[in-house]
Amino acid sequence: MGSLKVTLCAGAAVAAALAPIAPAAHAADGGGVSVSPSAPVPGGDVRLRVSDCTEKTAVAVSAAFVSDVKLSLSRSDGALVGAGSVRSTLEAGAYAVRITCGDAARESTVTVGERRRPAAHSSPVAPVDAGGGGAARLAVDGTREEARPEPPGTAHTVTGLVLAGIAAVAVALRSVRSRSRGTG
Repeated sequence: MGSLKVTLCAGAAVAAALAPIAPAAHAADGGGVSVSPSAPVPGGDVRLRVSDCTEKTAVAVSAAFVSDVKLSLSRSDGALVGAGSVRSTLEAGAYAVRITCGDAARESTVTVGERRRPAAHSSPVAPVDAGGGGAARLAVDGTREEARPEPPGTAHTVTGLVLAGIAAVAVALRSVRSRSRGTG
């Protein structure tokens, strides 16, 4: 029995050690500043939260942000909150964030993660070129080629002459029949 307990405890310890650790939803430093997600990607959005600020508004400035992030008072918990966007041209790394809250300034960092590769789409995002005629090309690139009629060729000329001959024979036969009825 003793070895069974040891085996179970060892298995549980190994499972706990190898279990994937979920990333934190907020990364906070000692100054009461939190960033969500904790490691935004270039071009992604971030939410900032600053606690223990007596002002009703504040501004967060960082080279990582597209523009300054304006923070305003949250009615739910009294913290200052705001949202911004991370520059799409950034390389992964830590970037300083300076929050001006009244006369006080707080320093924090935002850690920008690696740029993600886009996932494959589960359904087509553009028309499938499946022989849809002229409409498929129009839908794909938005251009429309003007149809230019081809001049009649030899096949058209021969077909026209054959049809004209048949029509002439039909008129001649009808004319002969009507004369034969009228004279008779």
